Amino acid sequence: MLALLDYGSGNIRSVEKALRAAGAEVLRATHPEEMKDARGAVLPGVGAFDDCLNALHRQELDAAVRDWIAAGRPFLGICVGYQALFERSEEFNSCARGLGVFQGPVVRFQTTPAEPNLKIPQIGWNEVAVTPAGGPLFAGIPDRSHFYFVHSFYPQPANDSIVAGRTDYGVSFAAAVCSGSVWATQFHPEKSQAVGLRLLRNFIEFAER
Repeated sequence: MLALLDYGSGNIRSVEKALRAAGAEVLRATHPEEMKDARGAVLPGVGAFDDCLNALHRQELDAAVRDWIAAGRPFLGICVGYQALFERSEEFNSCARGLGVFQGPVVRFQTTPAEPNLKIPQIGWNEVAVTPAGGPLFAGIPDRSHFYFVHSFYPQPANDSIVAGRTDYGVSFAAAVCSGSVWATQFHPEKSQAVGLRLLRNFIEFAER
């Protein structure tokens, strides 16, 4: 069973549906005690960084996530759930502290002389180049497969060794990270068709070991 952390994110229904389609039994968890019997935890997200972190704090899920990860239990973050693992965000003069699992900020896309008309947010499909760290996360998925992104901000990991996949949108950035029991993606696997479902199955199988 996976605990799907429910803090009011707008895409939780689609993530739950995709996890079930990938073979998981799913329990929505709104409080820490509801996570205790799960084999893995999933933190989805759309919208603002501060809204996510403040909601997690109100429901005492922020400390629960830190404890879960510190105990080496399988964890998957998606989109804002990926960004929340970092220290801070530039989003809208953000005041919320990130979970601090990984070092580094979350920054906004910027136009450049080479890309003066870069559309922000990025909405659409990008190919992801898998790195050596991405082996478990992308098992069975061809390198440079396309995944679906919707975001204006992206993390900049201080430790490049955790980067599991990279893509380009005006700049090269970390599309995914993988470090021990913690996996996370900026793209939406629940919206990425067959390759997204395969990635979710990889996490389910990892959590069930």
